[in-house]
Amino acid sequence: MAQPPKRGKNEPEPRPIIIKKIIADGHGGHHGGAWKVAYADFVTAMMAFFLLLWILGATTEKQRKGIADYFTPTLIEMRQKSAGANGPFGGDSIIAKDHYPHKAQQTGTKSLTIPKDATGGAKEGASALRSTDKARFQAMKQKLMARMQADAKLAKLGKNIRFTETADGLRIDLVDEADFSMFSLGTAALLPDARKLISEVAKLIAGAPNQVIITGHTDALPYAKGRVANNWTLSSLRAEATRQALMDDGVAIDQFARIEGVADRQPYVPDDIYDPRNRRMSITLAWETQDHNDPSAAMRDSIGASLKPDKAAVAH
Repeated sequence: MAQPPKRGKNEPEPRPIIIKKIIADGHGGHHGGAWKVAYADFVTAMMAFFLLLWILGATTEKQRKGIADYFTPTLIEMRQKSAGANGPFGGDSIIAKDHYPHKAQQTGTKSLTIPKDATGGAKEGASALRSTDKARFQAMKQKLMARMQADAKLAKLGKNIRFTETADGLRIDLVDEADFSMFSLGTAALLPDARKLISEVAKLIAGAPNQVIITGHTDALPYAKGRVANNWTLSSLRAEATRQALMDDGVAIDQFARIEGVADRQPYVPDDIYDPRNRRMSITLAWETQDHNDPSAAMRDSIGASLKPDKAAVAH
Protein backbone atom coordinates (compact mmCIF):
# COMPACT_ATOMS: atom_id res chain seq x y z
CA MET A 1 0.00 0.00 0.00
CA ALA A 2 1.46 3.31 -1.02
CA GLN A 3 2.37 5.63 1.77
CA PRO A 4 0.96 9.16 1.71
CA PRO A 5 3.53 11.75 0.84
CA LYS A 6 5.20 13.37 3.76
CA ARG A 7 3.90 16.75 4.81
CA GLY A 8 6.31 19.59 4.57
CA LYS A 9 7.37 21.55 7.62
CA ASN A 10 5.24 24.57 6.86
CA GLU A 11 2.44 22.73 5.10
CA PRO A 12 -0.91 22.80 6.97
CA GLU A 13 -2.55 19.61 8.12
CA PRO A 14 -5.02 18.27 5.51
CA ARG A 15 -8.73 18.63 6.23
CA PRO A 16 -10.80 15.51 6.78
CA ILE A 17 -13.08 14.47 3.91
CA ILE A 18 -16.71 14.08 5.04
CA ILE A 19 -19.10 12.14 2.80
CA LYS A 20 -22.81 12.89 3.40
CA LYS A 21 -25.38 10.49 2.06
CA ILE A 22 -28.91 11.87 1.38
CA ILE A 23 -31.60 9.26 0.78
CA ALA A 24 -34.61 10.70 -1.07
CA ASP A 25 -37.95 9.72 0.53
CA GLY A 26 -41.46 10.26 -0.92
CA HIS A 27 -43.79 12.62 0.94
CA GLY A 28 -47.56 12.53 1.16
CA GLY A 29 -47.82 16.19 0.26
CA HIS A 30 -51.00 17.73 1.61
CA HIS A 31 -53.04 14.54 1.25
CA GLY A 32 -55.25 16.17 -1.35
CA GLY A 33 -56.51 18.83 1.08
CA ALA A 34 -59.32 16.62 2.44
CA TRP A 35 -58.35 17.46 6.00
CA LYS A 36 -59.17 21.11 5.32
CA VAL A 37 -62.77 20.25 4.45
CA ALA A 38 -63.14 18.10 7.54
CA TYR A 39 -61.63 20.83 9.71
CA ALA A 40 -63.97 23.45 8.21
CA ASP A 41 -66.99 21.21 8.95
CA PHE A 42 -65.75 20.76 12.52
CA VAL A 43 -65.32 24.52 13.05
CA THR A 44 -68.80 25.19 11.57
CA ALA A 45 -70.39 22.59 13.82
CA MET A 46 -68.67 24.02 16.88
CA MET A 47 -69.79 27.54 15.96
CA ALA A 48 -73.40 26.34 15.60
CA PHE A 49 -73.14 24.50 18.91
CA PHE A 50 -71.86 27.52 20.82
CA LEU A 51 -74.46 29.72 19.10
CA LEU A 52 -77.16 27.32 20.33
CA LEU A 53 -75.75 27.46 23.87
CA TRP A 54 -75.75 31.26 23.72
CA ILE A 55 -79.39 31.36 22.52
CA LEU A 56 -80.49 29.00 25.28
CA GLY A 57 -78.80 31.15 27.87
CA ALA A 58 -79.84 34.54 26.52
CA THR A 59 -83.56 33.92 25.87
CA THR A 60 -86.57 33.45 28.09
CA GLU A 61 -88.84 30.40 28.16
CA LYS A 62 -91.46 32.25 26.13
CA GLN A 63 -88.91 33.25 23.49
CA ARG A 64 -87.62 29.70 23.22
CA LYS A 65 -91.19 28.51 22.79
CA GLY A 66 -91.63 31.00 19.95
CA ILE A 67 -88.44 29.78 18.24
CA ALA A 68 -89.67 26.18 18.46
CA ASP A 69 -93.08 27.16 17.06
CA TYR A 70 -91.39 28.90 14.14
CA PHE A 71 -90.00 25.61 12.85
CA THR A 72 -93.00 23.35 13.59
CA PRO A 73 -95.19 24.13 10.50
CA THR A 74 -92.78 22.20 8.24
CA LEU A 75 -93.90 18.98 9.95
CA ILE A 76 -97.64 19.56 9.97
CA GLU A 77 -98.39 17.61 6.80
CA MET A 78 -96.63 14.51 8.10
CA ARG A 79 -97.67 14.59 11.74
CA GLN A 80 -101.02 16.19 12.35
CA LYS A 81 -101.61 17.54 15.87
CA SER A 82 -98.06 16.71 16.94
CA ALA A 83 -95.77 19.06 15.01
CA GLY A 84 -92.68 19.21 17.22
CA ALA A 85 -94.63 17.79 20.18
CA ASN A 86 -91.97 15.17 20.90
CA GLY A 87 -89.07 17.59 20.55
CA PRO A 88 -87.08 19.28 23.31
CA PHE A 89 -89.27 22.39 23.23
CA GLY A 90 -92.67 20.71 23.08
CA GLY A 91 -94.04 22.53 20.02
CA ASP A 92 -97.63 22.70 18.86
CA SER A 93 -99.73 22.09 15.75
CA ILE A 94 -101.73 24.83 14.03
CA ILE A 95 -104.94 22.84 14.58
CA ALA A 96 -104.20 21.55 18.09
CA LYS A 97 -105.87 23.08 21.12
CA ASP A 98 -103.79 22.98 24.32
CA HIS A 99 -102.26 19.59 23.55
CA TYR A 100 -99.02 20.21 25.45
CA PRO A 101 -96.96 17.02 25.92
CA HIS A 102 -95.89 18.01 29.44
CA LYS A 103 -98.43 20.41 30.90
CA ALA A 104 -97.05 20.27 34.47
CA GLN A 105 -93.54 21.34 33.47
CA GLN A 106 -94.48 24.00 30.93
CA THR A 107 -95.26 27.43 32.29
CA GLY A 108 -95.06 29.44 29.08
CA THR A 109 -98.03 30.65 27.12
CA LYS A 110 -98.84 30.09 23.48
CA SER A 111 -97.40 32.70 21.16
CA LEU A 112 -98.08 31.24 17.72
CA THR A 113 -98.26 33.67 14.82
CA ILE A 114 -100.50 31.31 12.81
CA PRO A 115 -104.23 30.60 13.30
CA LYS A 116 -104.97 28.17 16.11
CA ASP A 117 -107.84 26.53 14.26
CA ALA A 118 -107.13 25.62 10.62
CA THR A 119 -110.85 25.32 9.88
CA GLY A 120 -111.57 28.87 10.96
CA GLY A 121 -110.50 32.22 9.60
CA ALA A 122 -108.15 34.91 10.76
CA LYS A 123 -110.77 36.29 13.15
CA GLU A 124 -111.82 34.94 16.53
CA GLY A 125 -114.81 32.63 16.31
CA ALA A 126 -114.52 32.19 12.54
CA SER A 127 -115.17 28.46 12.74
CA ALA A 128 -118.42 28.97 14.66
CA LEU A 129 -119.62 31.59 12.15
CA ARG A 130 -118.78 29.28 9.24
CA SER A 131 -120.83 26.49 10.86
CA THR A 132 -123.74 28.90 11.34
CA ASP A 133 -123.52 29.91 7.68
CA LYS A 134 -123.56 26.29 6.54
CA ALA A 135 -126.66 25.53 8.61
CA ARG A 136 -128.39 28.65 7.25
CA PHE A 137 -127.46 27.80 3.67
CA GLN A 138 -128.81 24.28 3.99
CA ALA A 139 -132.11 25.55 5.38
CA MET A 140 -132.41 28.15 2.60
CA LYS A 141 -131.71 25.53 -0.05
CA GLN A 142 -134.42 23.22 1.27
CA LYS A 143 -136.87 26.09 1.58
CA LEU A 144 -136.28 27.24 -2.01
CA MET A 145 -136.64 23.77 -3.50
CA ALA A 146 -139.83 23.12 -1.52
CA ARG A 147 -141.31 26.43 -2.70
CA MET A 148 -140.45 25.64 -6.31
CA GLN A 149 -141.98 22.16 -6.12
CA ALA A 150 -145.22 23.67 -4.84
CA ASP A 151 -145.55 25.82 -7.99
CA ALA A 152 -146.22 23.91 -11.22
CA LYS A 153 -144.57 26.60 -13.36
CA LEU A 154 -141.45 26.74 -11.20
CA ALA A 155 -141.18 22.99 -10.70
CA LYS A 156 -140.02 22.51 -14.29
CA LEU A 157 -137.17 24.97 -13.64
CA GLY A 158 -135.75 22.88 -10.81
CA LYS A 159 -133.14 21.39 -13.14
CA ASN A 160 -131.87 24.88 -13.96
CA ILE A 161 -130.82 25.77 -10.43
CA ARG A 162 -127.65 24.33 -8.89
CA PHE A 163 -126.17 24.76 -5.40
CA THR A 164 -122.39 24.60 -4.83
CA GLU A 165 -120.38 25.38 -1.70
CA THR A 166 -117.23 27.30 -2.69
CA ALA A 167 -114.44 29.26 -1.06
CA ASP A 168 -116.61 32.39 -1.46
CA GLY A 169 -119.75 30.87 0.07
CA LEU A 170 -122.91 29.19 -1.22
CA ARG A 171 -123.09 29.67 -4.99
CA ILE A 172 -126.53 29.45 -6.60
CA ASP A 173 -126.15 28.89 -10.35
CA LEU A 174 -129.11 29.71 -12.61
CA VAL A 175 -128.14 27.67 -15.66
CA ASP A 176 -129.36 27.82 -19.25
CA GLU A 177 -130.33 24.68 -21.10
CA ALA A 178 -130.93 23.86 -24.74
CA ASP A 179 -134.67 24.53 -24.19
CA PHE A 180 -134.36 27.32 -21.61
CA SER A 181 -132.65 30.71 -21.68
CA MET A 182 -132.60 33.35 -18.99
CA PHE A 183 -132.03 36.24 -21.41
CA SER A 184 -133.08 37.16 -24.91
CA LEU A 185 -130.55 36.24 -27.55
CA GLY A 186 -127.42 38.40 -27.29
CA THR A 187 -129.05 40.88 -24.85
CA ALA A 188 -129.42 41.53 -21.12
CA ALA A 189 -133.23 41.39 -21.22
CA LEU A 190 -134.57 38.85 -18.71
CA LEU A 191 -137.21 36.43 -19.97
CA PRO A 192 -140.41 35.87 -17.89
CA ASP A 193 -139.47 32.41 -16.55
CA ALA A 194 -136.01 33.62 -15.56
CA ARG A 195 -137.51 36.60 -13.73
CA LYS A 196 -139.75 34.26 -11.73
CA LEU A 197 -136.74 32.16 -10.80
CA ILE A 198 -134.75 35.20 -9.70
CA SER A 199 -137.74 36.46 -7.75
CA GLU A 200 -137.83 33.26 -5.70
CA VAL A 201 -134.11 33.54 -4.99
CA ALA A 202 -134.54 37.18 -3.96
CA LYS A 203 -137.27 36.30 -1.44
CA LEU A 204 -134.93 33.75 0.04
CA ILE A 205 -131.79 35.85 0.42
CA ALA A 206 -133.38 39.22 1.24
CA GLY A 207 -132.55 40.18 4.80
CA ALA A 208 -129.88 37.49 5.21
CA PRO A 209 -126.71 38.68 6.98
CA ASN A 210 -124.54 37.37 4.13
CA GLN A 211 -123.22 39.62 1.38
CA VAL A 212 -124.20 38.80 -2.21
CA ILE A 213 -121.80 38.36 -5.13
CA ILE A 214 -123.25 38.24 -8.67
CA THR A 215 -121.19 36.83 -11.54
CA GLY A 216 -122.34 36.74 -15.16
CA HIS A 217 -121.15 33.97 -17.51
CA THR A 218 -121.48 33.37 -21.24
CA ASP A 219 -120.47 30.57 -23.58
CA ALA A 220 -117.50 30.96 -25.92
CA LEU A 221 -119.46 31.68 -29.10
CA PRO A 222 -118.04 34.92 -30.56
CA TYR A 223 -119.95 37.89 -31.86
CA ALA A 224 -120.07 38.58 -35.58
CA LYS A 225 -117.32 40.77 -36.99
CA GLY A 226 -117.86 44.51 -36.89
CA ARG A 227 -119.93 44.49 -33.68
CA VAL A 228 -118.69 46.55 -30.74
CA ALA A 229 -120.27 44.27 -28.11
CA ASN A 230 -118.50 41.14 -26.88
CA ASN A 231 -118.91 38.42 -24.26
CA TRP A 232 -117.24 40.56 -21.60
CA THR A 233 -119.72 43.40 -21.89
CA LEU A 234 -122.63 40.97 -22.27
CA SER A 235 -121.77 39.06 -19.10
CA SER A 236 -121.38 42.32 -17.16
CA LEU A 237 -124.69 43.70 -18.42
CA ARG A 238 -126.48 40.48 -17.51
CA ALA A 239 -124.96 40.55 -14.02
CA GLU A 240 -126.24 44.10 -13.55
CA ALA A 241 -129.69 43.10 -14.87
CA THR A 242 -129.76 40.27 -12.31
CA ARG A 243 -128.79 42.66 -9.52
CA GLN A 244 -131.59 45.02 -10.51
CA ALA A 245 -134.10 42.16 -10.56
CA LEU A 246 -133.01 41.06 -7.09
CA MET A 247 -133.38 44.62 -5.79
CA ASP A 248 -136.88 44.86 -7.28
CA ASP A 249 -137.84 41.84 -5.15
CA GLY A 250 -136.49 43.06 -1.83
CA VAL A 251 -132.69 42.63 -1.70
CA ALA A 252 -131.14 45.79 -0.25
CA ILE A 253 -128.47 47.59 -2.22
CA ASP A 254 -126.06 47.41 0.74
CA GLN A 255 -126.19 43.62 0.64
CA PHE A 256 -124.35 43.45 -2.70
CA ALA A 257 -120.59 43.00 -2.32
CA ARG A 258 -119.48 42.54 -5.91
CA ILE A 259 -121.02 42.53 -9.40
CA GLU A 260 -118.87 41.14 -12.20
CA GLY A 261 -118.88 39.62 -15.66
CA VAL A 262 -116.30 36.98 -16.55
CA ALA A 263 -117.41 36.16 -20.13
CA ASP A 264 -116.50 32.55 -20.98
CA ARG A 265 -113.47 32.28 -18.67
CA GLN A 266 -115.16 30.03 -16.06
CA PRO A 267 -117.14 27.45 -18.09
CA TYR A 268 -119.61 25.23 -16.29
CA VAL A 269 -118.79 22.49 -18.79
CA PRO A 270 -115.01 22.77 -19.36
CA ASP A 271 -114.98 20.01 -21.98
CA ASP A 272 -117.34 21.99 -24.25
CA ILE A 273 -117.00 25.75 -23.92
CA TYR A 274 -119.87 26.19 -26.40
CA ASP A 275 -122.33 24.21 -24.27
CA PRO A 276 -125.47 26.28 -23.43
CA ARG A 277 -125.06 25.42 -19.74
CA ASN A 278 -122.02 27.70 -19.68
CA ARG A 279 -124.49 30.59 -20.02
CA ARG A 280 -125.52 31.15 -16.43
CA MET A 281 -125.82 33.62 -13.57
CA SER A 282 -124.03 32.86 -10.31
CA ILE A 283 -125.54 34.35 -7.15
CA THR A 284 -123.20 33.69 -4.24
CA LEU A 285 -124.09 34.13 -0.56
CA ALA A 286 -120.69 34.91 0.94
CA TRP A 287 -119.37 33.61 4.25
CA GLU A 288 -119.85 36.19 6.99
CA THR A 289 -116.12 36.05 7.86
CA GLN A 290 -114.88 36.87 4.35
CA ASP A 291 -113.15 40.20 3.64
CA HIS A 292 -115.04 41.60 0.63
CA ASN A 293 -112.91 44.74 0.41
CA ASP A 294 -109.88 42.71 -0.62
CA PRO A 295 -110.43 40.99 -3.97
CA SER A 296 -107.43 38.74 -3.35
CA ALA A 297 -109.14 37.29 -0.28
CA ALA A 298 -111.85 35.70 -2.40
CA MET A 299 -110.45 32.61 -4.05
CA ARG A 300 -111.74 32.22 -7.57
CA ASP A 301 -113.24 28.90 -8.59
CA SER A 302 -111.94 29.22 -12.14
CA ILE A 303 -111.95 26.15 -14.33
CA GLY A 304 -109.25 26.21 -16.99
CA ALA A 305 -110.18 25.30 -20.55
CA SER A 306 -108.37 25.57 -23.86
CA LEU A 307 -110.18 27.72 -26.39
CA LYS A 308 -111.51 25.87 -29.42
CA PRO A 309 -111.69 27.31 -32.96
CA ASP A 310 -114.28 30.07 -33.31
CA LYS A 311 -117.76 29.12 -34.51
CA ALA A 312 -120.54 31.29 -35.84
CA ALA A 313 -122.55 32.92 -33.08
CA VAL A 314 -125.82 31.08 -32.56
CA ALA A 315 -126.76 31.99 -28.98
CA HIS A 316 -125.31 33.72 -25.95
